Amino acid sequence: MTLFAKGNRVAQANYGAGTVLSSDERYTAIEFDNHGRKVFITDMVTLTKSDEPAPNKPAKAKRKKAVPAAAAAPAEKD
Repeated sequence: MTLFAKGNRVAQANYGAGTVLSSDERYTAIEFDNHGRKVFITDMVTLTKSDEPAPNKPAKAKRKKAVPAAAAAPAEKD
């Protein structure tokens, strides 16, 4: 059983290259480049060290706050 440190780049046969998020004697969590986050039982997963750099992911856009209904629609004047 090989434990990889957080941040190590690894490759798995089905999912390809990814970055280790956490690893202990029970579970290993990996963020794969093309398949998202997966959690494996450490004893059962076969990983190899990868030299492939992590892809640049775009920064998530911040959500805008909702505008209250009263402020969104100005009051009508008669």
